[in-house]
Amino acid sequence: MSGGKRVLRRYPKNPILVPDKNNWWESKAVFNCGVLYDHKIFHMLYRAIGEYENYVSRIGYACSSDGFNFERREDIAFTPSEQYERYGMEDPRLVKIENRYYITYVVLSDYVRQKPEVFTALATTTDFRKFTKLGIITSNSADNKDVVLFPDRLSYVSAGVKGASYFSLHRPSTWIGSAYGVDRPSIWLGEGESLTSVGKHTLLIKPERDWEALKVGAGIPPIKTKKGWLVIYHGVSHDKVYSAGAALLDVEQPSRIVGRTRSPILEPEEPYERFGDVNNVVFPTGACVVNKELYVYYGGADKVCCLAIANLDALVEHILKEG
Repeated sequence: MSGGKRVLRRYPKNPILVPDKNNWWESKAVFNCGVLYDHKIFHMLYRAIGEYENYVSRIGYACSSDGFNFERREDIAFTPSEQYERYGMEDPRLVKIENRYYITYVVLSDYVRQKPEVFTALATTTDFRKFTKLGIITSNSADNKDVVLFPDRLSYVSAGVKGASYFSLHRPSTWIGSAYGVDRPSIWLGEGESLTSVGKHTLLIKPERDWEALKVGAGIPPIKTKKGWLVIYHGVSHDKVYSAGAALLDVEQPSRIVGRTRSPILEPEEPYERFGDVNNVVFPTGACVVNKELYVYYGGADKVCCLAIANLDALVEHILKEG
């Protein structure tokens, strides 16, 4: 067992959310949940599947007072209503910026079985009941998903002028080849003057080891620690096993990596991770800090929602030691 696996401990009562056969839109699978803790309530948005014929995803809402036991809302929380969402809404990620919650989520150009183009859209809410949709925020022909936002604007001084930028992580799958300096889909750092417009892109994390050889993608929205922005991401091996790794980015210059794990911090081992709609998947999508403990929420085998917990300081030290 690696040091990373010892640092990150599975919740013994996993999975924490399973399909509800009595509710049609979430009767087949519930997974890849974004979670945000406001110091009173754990808010969860999760991807739900109600049929396999067209595999259209919808987004449900659940909440919890302890981060372990979640109560679901019966109705669809976030339903396809725009033209660009009609083929489904996938993999929501949650972040709070100032006094609003923002959701990045994946939308498709066609049904899943047709191998559609992939985009990322943005929405915002203050109460998880009414959502304002801000549209697609990624470019055409990039197959761009796994977009997560930083929770703060970062200040800078350029030519004597003070300013602040919004940062994000994203994974444009078509940005490969000599023009991009990478031959596998990688994680890029985006920077822009607004949340809907990114003007600068920097290659950040690319596949380097066997467990992430096929591609990497951002998982949780970055979490600010004393020693850097904590990033937990997924990597896919050549035999299509999805595992989780971690990195630390410089607090003031997130384009600089200060630490990165060489081996996974979580791999598919339990039956709920090894067997499901897609076998051998752990897919981190949300995280909260609670009394110096990091709660990492992840999808298991594209079927259920799961939880693993780490001491935040111990995980940071593990990343620095490995990197």
